Amino acid sequence: MVGKLKIGSIVIRCYEFDRMFAFWRDALHYTYREAPAGGWVILRDPHGGGPNVSLDQVPDRRTGKRSRLHLDLYTEDQKGEVERLVSIGATRYPWRYKPDDDFVVLQDPDGNLFCVVHVPPET
Repeated sequence: MVGKLKIGSIVIRCYEFDRMFAFWRDALHYTYREAPAGGWVILRDPHGGGPNVSLDQVPDRRTGKRSRLHLDLYTEDQKGEVERLVSIGATRYPWRYKPDDDFVVLQDPDGNLFCVVHVPPET
């Protein structure tokens, strides 16, 4: 029998732990498996459809272009989701977009970049 691999958890190493916890919990509508403790928490999809997102606090703020993570978030309502994410703490990143780009680049509260990608509705 050949085993299957799947993403079990995406780990984000972060400096602003409390802000990151609130942001990613609300952005993804996830809940925590166990209460945050010692700068660590595992957020999970309450419906079991998505991978876990774990936050691991680090002592130093990210510097330069070095990123600790990059997520692509897929949605049929890109404009609405970008507005919602900005309203809960994301900021727009000054990306040089090409005319046919289907993504918007944002930063989470700790400065990590992520994209909100438009995907067409399934038919």
